[in-house]
Amino acid sequence: MRILVVDDEVDLTEAIARGLRRQGYAVDTAINGEEAIEKSSYTAYDLVCLDLTMPDIDGLEVCKILRKDPPEGIIPRILMLTARDTIEERIAGLDVGADDYLVKPFAFDELAARIRSLLRRDGGRSGAVLQVGPLMMDTARHIVTRDDRTLDLTAKEFAVLRYLMSRPGEVVSQEDLLEHVWDEHADPFTNTVRVTVGTLRRKVNSGQEDSILETVVGRGYRLSEESSS
Repeated sequence: MRILVVDDEVDLTEAIARGLRRQGYAVDTAINGEEAIEKSSYTAYDLVCLDLTMPDIDGLEVCKILRKDPPEGIIPRILMLTARDTIEERIAGLDVGADDYLVKPFAFDELAARIRSLLRRDGGRSGAVLQVGPLMMDTARHIVTRDDRTLDLTAKEFAVLRYLMSRPGEVVSQEDLLEHVWDEHADPFTNTVRVTVGTLRRKVNSGQEDSILETVVGRGYRLSEESSS
């Protein structure tokens, strides 16, 4: 899942980004509304953490723009961050399309929980617990098992598998994975996707005669709902 964190408090923005990256999310940052609008014009974010009060373009206006013409037609979930918790502000934000509010100062654990909650609304395949064939993923506890065997995954492997498990049976291209699982600093000309999927496949398929994570030559990767030998 790819997230944009927007706040003119640079230290806070970077702290949130670091915490979310440790949880396996691909995170970009913006320090004002103009930068947020620019990045959102060419990147389809799954969720935006958006500061309400910014000096140039405030969060309400950014929210309106993100809802109006999102790239690829994908409307992101929007979590509004605000230092002022008034009913009028919350109503104004919800009216322009915000999905949830979080009042500053907040604990990172609550932010992460609200993000998981918002992402669970996406089509029913991004819930707290995902299951595809013999694979079971608890996204809140960051635990993955296959046939009751716990898999030791890195944060990035976990993120790739979560994206594939939310699209079982679909062929997912390297470009799609790079767009949604890596952030803006990823080099599109490296083999980082191929290497990460390769190590993930070995862990997912290790000790099993059946292969559930497949390479579709020339197209990408597919997580089968039914494993095949």
